[in-house]
Amino acid sequence: MERPKVILLDAVGTLFGVKGSVGEVYRQIAQEFEVEVSAEILNTTFLQSFKASPPPIFPNAELHDIPQQEFDWWRKIALNTFESAGVLSQFADFSGFFSELYIHFGTAEPWFVYPDVLSSLIDWQRQGIELGILSNFDSRIFSVLQSLELSSYFTSITISTQARAAKPDPQIFAIALEKHNCPPEAAWHIGDSIIEDYQGAKAAGLRGIWINRQTTS
Repeated sequence: MERPKVILLDAVGTLFGVKGSVGEVYRQIAQEFEVEVSAEILNTTFLQSFKASPPPIFPNAELHDIPQQEFDWWRKIALNTFESAGVLSQFADFSGFFSELYIHFGTAEPWFVYPDVLSSLIDWQRQGIELGILSNFDSRIFSVLQSLELSSYFTSITISTQARAAKPDPQIFAIALEKHNCPPEAAWHIGDSIIEDYQGAKAAGLRGIWINRQTTS
């Protein structure tokens, strides 16, 4: 297999994952606001809410308005998560709760780096391969990568909210590759989603590599 010029990597579920589950993190912070609900229920309602939401792209937003749009996008998901769990009315201050939750996910605290990541990044860097992040995450990616000490490995970061396109749209792959002045056939994209990462990359002319992070316990 010929060595690529560039490897683009997905972020959440590929480089790093949530400790425990999203439901567990939501439960812990909700508890600080005196709302009791099980992590399992929250995880189920979160996944339903997340899947039902439109992709995080804001085609008409000015660049300086994007962080607020991202915040509102996630707020709606969290609102639906707790509403579906039947506990939304228990919050005395949902806005305060959500602000804390949102800030929390922009830190290292809820995340862990998968054990094979650092050695792979170091190895690719040693081979002179350029590395980029290509993610449907939001602007918090910058603070998360920084706090997980991963920033220094990447020469580009492309996120859907800023690119105004989300994977599997070929446009976001093209935007990412442009930053490296690299044709699609000289690049790989590695990610944990068959549709967004593997099929998306192939449709955009890159080599798609699917990584299965689903741990079977």
